[in-house]
Amino acid sequence: AAIATAPAGLVRILLAHQPRSAAAAAQAGFQLQLSGHTHGGQFWPWNFFVRLQQPFTAGLHRLHNLWVYTSRGTGYWGPPKRFGAPSEITRLRLVPAPA
Repeated sequence: AAIATAPAGLVRILLAHQPRSAAAAAQAGFQLQLSGHTHGGQFWPWNFFVRLQQPFTAGLHRLHNLWVYTSRGTGYWGPPKRFGAPSEITRLRLVPAPA
């Protein structure tokens, strides 16, 4: 609802815990979504089930006019282990597009 009153011409960034909200974010007019929640799949074979529920488990992806970045984060869910999905602290640098 808040995006409807945002000034036109500004970049619209959404912080969304789960990347599966990307389709709604793209439809609402956001250009960038920053997410987490997935822990990058965390460990095998759980990573296959995570992909069934979350379209983007880690990294940078494009959905229509929306860029989606999903961080693997530093923690874990359930068992205190990670395999094939190392922890990460993400630093993003946003720069204007060339004119």
